[in-house]
Amino acid sequence: MQASWYFDFISPFSYLQLERVRQWRARIDITPVPVAFGAILQQLGSVGPAEIPGKREFTYRSVLWQAERAGVTLHFPPAHPFNPLAALRLCIAAGGGWPSVEAIFAHLWRDGRAGTNAAELAEVARALEVENVEIAINSDDVKGRLRANTEAALAVGVFGVPTLRIGHELFWGNDASEMVEDWLANPVRFESEEYRRIANLPVGVQRRR
Repeated sequence: MQASWYFDFISPFSYLQLERVRQWRARIDITPVPVAFGAILQQLGSVGPAEIPGKREFTYRSVLWQAERAGVTLHFPPAHPFNPLAALRLCIAAGGGWPSVEAIFAHLWRDGRAGTNAAELAEVARALEVENVEIAINSDDVKGRLRANTEAALAVGVFGVPTLRIGHELFWGNDASEMVEDWLANPVRFESEEYRRIANLPVGVQRRR
């Protein structure tokens, strides 16, 4: 069974789900796919939870509470939201595999360090054997691969991070982790008549914009 895990380093929920992803990798071949969450939001005409006053403060409290409950070491970086493009590009430049994903998440969210430019990412880049961070994160090839990842994610229906895609099934958010476990135990879990009905449920009213 193969799957893709779409994430952005700006997302604390992606970091929180990492431990569950490690467990799923024993059963599923999961490919990490770094994407630009901001570009996805822009394409869909949406905003992130950290861009809404009130929701931002609640989200941060919820993130820290979830980390404490799960026994996950989490320290927020110096500022949030932050520009994650340098971190995303470094991940791709370092090979895009799980070692780079986990090292950069640890730098940003376990240790609470900044990672918005080459200087701030220099230490983790050395650990990943990327010698010239500035050149690596500004490579046209690396930028193009990040754009391609993001466009491919949009094409399969990804609207947020983290999202786990297994076949045609999309599971969005850390709070969908139990849903993933349920589906893995019973892959026909969502094929009942009621699940099929709500998949095409008519829209009753739309807000004027």
